[in-house]
Amino acid sequence: MASGILLSGCSSFIDKQVEWEVVEPESYPVLTAVGYAPIAKQRGNNDSEKSLMAMRASKLDAYRELAEQVYGQRLEGNQSVASLVMQNSTLKASVEGVIRGAEVIKSYPVGNDTYVTELTLDMRKVYDIYLTTAKPKRIKKVTYY
Repeated sequence: MASGILLSGCSSFIDKQVEWEVVEPESYPVLTAVGYAPIAKQRGNNDSEKSLMAMRASKLDAYRELAEQVYGQRLEGNQSVASLVMQNSTLKASVEGVIRGAEVIKSYPVGNDTYVTELTLDMRKVYDIYLTTAKPKRIKKVTYY
């Protein structure tokens, strides 16, 4: 028994070399999103300013849609019942995340009062950006000395 304790105590002194390899997904989807914004409802002194604000708002709406696709949507609900009668019911939705690598495909007016922005997000590009910062790895080989 004493020899077992001594041997297990010495095992922590054994050196090892670990080789890592990068894990790459088998496929990369391309996500698309479309954002909309009304032009007339925007704040601005003239039609040009309102159009520019609608461009920005539609782009933000498209980014929100991309974030929903990548991260999902958080939902919070609350209901109250008194005497078996529904008294109050609320539902809140929110999205939070960072989108990197998205590209604007088109940005254009539709009709007289709506602006549209189309975005695309190539997940291969996102993966490449991720590799430059996180460098995900898995164990390839372990050699004990």
